[in-house]
Amino acid sequence: MGGTRKALIVGATGIVGGAVLDHLVSAEDWDVVAASRKPPLRDTGAAWLPLDLLDPADCRRAIAGQRDVTHVFYTAYAKAPTPAAEVAVNLPMLTNLMDALDSEAAGLRHVQLVHGQKWYGSHLGPYRTPAREDDPRHIPPNFYYDQQDALAARQRGREWTWSAVRPQAPLTFSLGSPMNQLLVVALYGSMCRELGLPLDFPGKPGCFEALYQVTDPGLLARAMEHVAVTPRCANQAFNVTNGDLFRWANLWPRLAGFFGVPQGRVRPLSLARIMADKSSLWQRMTRVHTLAPHAMETLVDWAWGDFVFGSDYDNVSSLLRLRDSGFHECIDSEQLYLQKLQELRDNRIIP
Repeated sequence: MGGTRKALIVGATGIVGGAVLDHLVSAEDWDVVAASRKPPLRDTGAAWLPLDLLDPADCRRAIAGQRDVTHVFYTAYAKAPTPAAEVAVNLPMLTNLMDALDSEAAGLRHVQLVHGQKWYGSHLGPYRTPAREDDPRHIPPNFYYDQQDALAARQRGREWTWSAVRPQAPLTFSLGSPMNQLLVVALYGSMCRELGLPLDFPGKPGCFEALYQVTDPGLLARAMEHVAVTPRCANQAFNVTNGDLFRWANLWPRLAGFFGVPQGRVRPLSLARIMADKSSLWQRMTRVHTLAPHAMETLVDWAWGDFVFGSDYDNVSSLLRLRDSGFHECIDSEQLYLQKLQELRDNRIIP
């Protein structure tokens, strides 16, 4: 580190925040500050800034000590029970931070938001694909809309610019993150192996055959940097994925091979329901296989798995805008899935 740009990564202990933190710490020309309410679980080499986004006074205190920030990567998210409740908590978090930045960070150049495919209504049912950044919005509430609209309105007439990235399913290890499908697959497959069961696909037949996309966190972080520092990307949103597509029908046999079990059949079921009594099984597996001592509830949200495997329609984003801006990286998503599962095994997260 030690460069001409200073990044403030807000929500740095999350999936996306951690990825961009790792990337910028190792990149040239960046000084990096990691901001979060809770301290990081590992040493990244970046300074840690305790920050409560729901407290305007704490935001002013924190930013007063970081007046030389030039780029903000806003990756924070607060889970809430309903879409309206998500707006009620997530919009003030961003507003509190921006109020503090407006008054303290005179050298601010760019603020970047991290959203996702829910922008297009992927959580509501089939949507127009391949999704393009300027497609018509679905009926609100959607806190993504409120955040981007508020940031765009605030930016008018200012010297700094904004951007938003919309990845799909970043694959990595994380604790306490509600939307992590990698850990859903990892724990589900590991339990099937432990119980001597085939790897049934726990979703709808349409999902098994639909087109799907995921995102490598490293690729996402590099794309985020590219968008944040490239002038032609200013004041726009960008889809970011691995650049390829897959079907669970093609990946599932490879997943069964990884777990060392026969491939099962498509068997629609609720993971949230059938896993409700599996904490004791995971505790026993952790002990027998000398795994890292993480409770099942800190690793996986089975309801999120039900959403992923219940989406019986294509999930496809257009990358034309990102490619036209000069970012051309792509990754084999099926191979990435197996690589990330092996990393979990190597780190004793799963047996």
